Amino acid sequence: MSTPGSAGGSAVRSTSTLRFRSLDEVRVGLDAAGLELVDVRDAPDRPGQEHVVVARRPA
Repeated sequence: MSTPGSAGGSAVRSTSTLRFRSLDEVRVGLDAAGLELVDVRDAPDRPGQEHVVVARRPA
């Protein structure tokens, strides 16, 4: 994807891929990282389509 107007007027090309994980994948990743799931909320601008995951390090 190119972004016109960035880098002094030249195009910048991105080769990265954005991947959304399922909630199960997120839970497994949080557990593997030693984090505690606090809450799962709807994304404010996309309710029912994306999630905001709140996690913390256990005390």
